[in-house]
Amino acid sequence: MTSTDYELSNLGVLEAESIFVIREVAAEFERPVLLFSAGKDSVVLLHLARKAFAPAPVPFPVMHVDTGHNFDEVIAFRDATVDKLGVRLLVASVQESIDSGRARELPGEGRNRLQTVTLLDAIAEHRFDAVFGGARRDEERARAKERMFSVRDEFGQWDPKNQRPELWSLFNGRHHPGEQIRVFPLSNWTELDIWQYVLEQGIELPSVYYAHTRKVVRRDGMLMALHPAVTVADDEEVLEMSVRYRTVGDASCTGAVESTATTPVEVIAEVEASMLTERGATRADDRVSEAGMEDRKREGYF
Repeated sequence: MTSTDYELSNLGVLEAESIFVIREVAAEFERPVLLFSAGKDSVVLLHLARKAFAPAPVPFPVMHVDTGHNFDEVIAFRDATVDKLGVRLLVASVQESIDSGRARELPGEGRNRLQTVTLLDAIAEHRFDAVFGGARRDEERARAKERMFSVRDEFGQWDPKNQRPELWSLFNGRHHPGEQIRVFPLSNWTELDIWQYVLEQGIELPSVYYAHTRKVVRRDGMLMALHPAVTVADDEEVLEMSVRYRTVGDASCTGAVESTATTPVEVIAEVEASMLTERGATRADDRVSEAGMEDRKREGYF
């Protein structure tokens, strides 16, 4: 046998790295949790966690920080997935944070920023010491500053200048009581990698990721779907178009893109031709300021 017999494809290398990180966390931490929104990245992350421990079950729960402004198809997929896989689902509700006075909803703003309070409260309640997230470095410039292991202080805050070195893929998970580590096993993946892996592994995704006919309005260069959280202005025209979502989240600030792609192969062709990241193209909350995402991350956002 020669060394070439052991060479992996690009996806094989990414998969092996992610599984290594997931296993490291399971070995080092007492109470990890995986954030699961049923978005494509968290679906792939859960798939990798299953492969990491198969044939044993995933040894930690999954948690959805629920804004209450979700797409129905995504919530249905979330519930069906956890039922099928037999994993424990925790739901942290932004609406409950609002009702209790822990978060304040402002008119005209989405609820994504409010997720920070809900997330930090849930981490404290369940005493999680490691939190898996599906963020990737190619999504946004602030996320490109993250390491695989991101230390958050006792207030859940992030200091981008206080990052630990990760030479030779050695990860330092030491933390003081009250601190937590955010872990990003998909850091080195791109949107294209995710879709190629979905195709290779035959991974199911919510139907909104594929082209479907939907009623939308054009707003600030984006296509916003009609939804109880989206108020249509008098001067906005309701259109019926073939669209899909590159990312899913709060419906009040997540836009769709025109598309006819109904299969992973067709989506891959669209992603290869795109000049914009998925968040840059479809997330209104990232357009608040140049440092919008970094400001939220400093406060404790994932």
